[in-house]
Amino acid sequence: MVAKRKQKQRIILPPELPPEVSEDEIEVSDEDRDFVDQNREYAGFLSTLDTQSITKHVTRVADVKEDALEALYEKRLKRKSLHKEKEDPGVQVDRVDALPVKTLDGQLYYRTATKASKASENDPTEEEASGAADKSIVKLTKAERRAKLKKSKKEAKKQGKEAEPEVEQTPQEAVLAEVKEDLTTEEAFESKKNKLAELGIALLADPASNIKSLKEILQICKDNNHAIVKLGLLSLLAVFKDLIPGYRIRLPTEKELEMKVSKDVKKMRLYESTLLSVYKAYLQKLAALEKQSSFQHVAFRCICTLLDAAPHFNYRESLLGVVIRNIGSPDDVVRKLCCSSIKSLFTNEGKHGGEATVEAVRLIADHVKAHNCQLHPDSVEVFLSLSFDEDLGRAARNDEKHKPQSKKSKKKKHYEEARQLKENDKKRSRQELLTKTREEVAADYKAVALAPDVMERRGMQTEALSAVFETYFRILKHTMQSSASRSEANASLSTGASEPHPLLAPCLKGLGKFSHLIDMDFMGDLINYLKKLASGGSDSENTSKCLTVSERLRCCIVAFKVMKSNLDALNVDLQDFFVQLYNIILEYRPGRDQGEVLAEALKIMLCEDRQHDMQKAAAFVKRLATFSLCSGSAESMAALVTLKHLLLKNVKCRNLLENDAGGGSVSGSVAVSSHANICFMIFNELEPAASLHF
Repeated sequence: MVAKRKQKQRIILPPELPPEVSEDEIEVSDEDRDFVDQNREYAGFLSTLDTQSITKHVTRVADVKEDALEALYEKRLKRKSLHKEKEDPGVQVDRVDALPVKTLDGQLYYRTATKASKASENDPTEEEASGAADKSIVKLTKAERRAKLKKSKKEAKKQGKEAEPEVEQTPQEAVLAEVKEDLTTEEAFESKKNKLAELGIALLADPASNIKSLKEILQICKDNNHAIVKLGLLSLLAVFKDLIPGYRIRLPTEKELEMKVSKDVKKMRLYESTLLSVYKAYLQKLAALEKQSSFQHVAFRCICTLLDAAPHFNYRESLLGVVIRNIGSPDDVVRKLCCSSIKSLFTNEGKHGGEATVEAVRLIADHVKAHNCQLHPDSVEVFLSLSFDEDLGRAARNDEKHKPQSKKSKKKKHYEEARQLKENDKKRSRQELLTKTREEVAADYKAVALAPDVMERRGMQTEALSAVFETYFRILKHTMQSSASRSEANASLSTGASEPHPLLAPCLKGLGKFSHLIDMDFMGDLINYLKKLASGGSDSENTSKCLTVSERLRCCIVAFKVMKSNLDALNVDLQDFFVQLYNIILEYRPGRDQGEVLAEALKIMLCEDRQHDMQKAAAFVKRLATFSLCSGSAESMAALVTLKHLLLKNVKCRNLLENDAGGGSVSGSVAVSSHANICFMIFNELEPAASLHF
């Protein structure tokens, strides 16, 4: 049994020893030598090693004869040779002499060369050449071999950096690569969209913990894809509308940062500083993108929405500057967005306490001045959304009257108190304490009170109103100067009407609305300006062409509104405005001019006039009767209703209705009486129309 087990045991040959290298070919670096010299005590055993006994011990095989061992070694060599021939039919190039090639799968392989034919192997010329080459080789020293090896390594590194092996792609591979790129771009777009949604939801769910996600969303806004940038801007807009607090953030000073505070205070400071820094970077990004056509509408939508939602927050000045700079933009979308945000700012003063209104009005005034009154009418029409206290001027005058009285009373009180304090020191100290406590309580109450201070509100409204009237008077002055220069230029040329003034119509509307707030010192100058614009001065034939019929009618309307609101303080003759209205009625053209302006002028100047002048009424009866026969239905209705009011107020003018050949005391021709008869026939039909028209 033991013999059978020994026969069945497999004989395992020892591994092959590494090839022997001569001492001349061994390269030892200087670092290795220094290490051995420093550690000779530990490396001394290397000199006494017996290599021959070690190799015998490694290569020996127990209980095997020498003939069997030789046969086993021969079999192993044959197997290796057969295996190499099957796997690698070519001759592999040395890895030191050639660089590897990387396939599309990411694998490295070394190039191989085919075996030379037997003819080439037996060619004597090649053998002679190889022999000559071998003879020409000179044996190098160790130093030269080291330098050569370093040089070869450097060259290999340079070649690897400069050029990589190019692999030619087939058409199918190119198409597949394009499809992969398209798929990757779509996947990247969807992944970024999902990431924006996740970050936004996390911020809205827990802003304090996820406040740093704002920086990630802002980083996504710098993407090359325009759609991703727009989504990122709108996402930040929604987040900021929800996160912005109801107060302005004040960053801590250096001294406050050095103080020890609780964890909650540190967390709040980090939250506020991060929110403010990202908000500032977001506004800078919007200001840069609003100049690009592809992002203009999105950028202005975000800017106007932020100004409407948070006018009290930090960096309001930058938002107002961008909006007012584009309030007269030729782009309708941008202009409407800017105008709507400014109107919302004027109507919702509770959000900012009136400070933003004053800033916006002042910026608009500067903007009109910089552009020499050549802007879109919407840029000044936003002033009509302003609201002022009715007793603003009256309250200011009352304050001026009461101020000196309060100073005198205070001086008297201080004088009396000083006399009493000299007599009694205890009362003095007690009185000082009482005054200090009262002042502190008043200051605390003012700081905590939700309602704005009356004096501060009055001061802000006064400043805004002065800026508004400054803009209106600048527009009137510019119109006067331009009309005078154009009338001189048109005096020698019989050309048509000149270019209209874009800001005059909204300016006149605003003057009519805020006429009761105009200072009495400027009232006379305003009436003179309006009279010149409506009449055209001495040379009315040329100057009247500079303004349209509607603009001249508005000048008359504003003059009468100013007089009506300040009737007790002013005593001005308005006869020139009646003359201009009498002349303008026949210049009116239904398709060219505005009918509602004519109807308003007739109502204010003729129907609501308190003066009863029979000659003036008779002249307008004749003119309105003539106008009603040669104009449209709407204009004729307005003229006839006005004519009815004139005849009802001026009874003597009814003589114009007589149809005899000689006429009455006022009428002088049959044509006038026929016109008046037409008016008399439709009196009863105009009762319901009168209420509708006015």
